Amino acid sequence: MGTINQNGCSVCAAGSENYTTFTARLGRKSVKRVQYDYRTPEGELFSCVGKDIEDCRRKRDEWVRTNK
Repeated sequence: MGTINQNGCSVCAAGSENYTTFTARLGRKSVKRVQYDYRTPEGELFSCVGKDIEDCRRKRDEWVRTNK
């Protein structure tokens, strides 16, 4: 998917999500991760890193439930 920010700021439009995958090294092991942004229709930004897109969406859903 590519970059999800420009000059360090999220380019996620209101009411949408953006994500990109990357590989990180943990010691000698390489692991794939997802950087995820979600912006509410009101414009509030949620951002996280997870194991996969489903993990990120679970974190987003929990954040939405606790921030109503």
